[in-house]
Amino acid sequence: MANVKTYETLFILDSNHYARDPGGVAKQLEDLIAEAGGEVLVSRMWMEQKLAYPIDKHQKGTYYLIYFSMDGPHLPKLARSFKLCEPVVRELTIRLDPRLVEPILANARGELFSGPSGAEAGEAPEEVANEEEAVADA
Repeated sequence: MANVKTYETLFILDSNHYARDPGGVAKQLEDLIAEAGGEVLVSRMWMEQKLAYPIDKHQKGTYYLIYFSMDGPHLPKLARSFKLCEPVVRELTIRLDPRLVEPILANARGELFSGPSGAEAGEAPEEVANEEEAVADA
């Protein structure tokens, strides 16, 4: 998998369908990603709320997030699978900036991201020291 990227998909799910079988719906979405050649990194329910306007006669929806990695060329096939999935009312998939992947995944897991500090991130030690002096002077 040479062209592997990390993606975030936000689903609006049918709240009634999700309430009846939350584990089954989550597994169904994860299976669609796996069948398309992706790997689910994190998935979780975000919230449930009334929709701003009815979508296909749905008044409220369950917002569900999935973060996954896969080859870019397989994305159209996956998008088609999402549209055909019964519990999915709407979905939006975006590619994550590689610099933001780890902090976003840590947040989705409910963890505190302790990423690289200045010197570890490639900054020269003088730049870190100058920034600290500037903060102290302010």
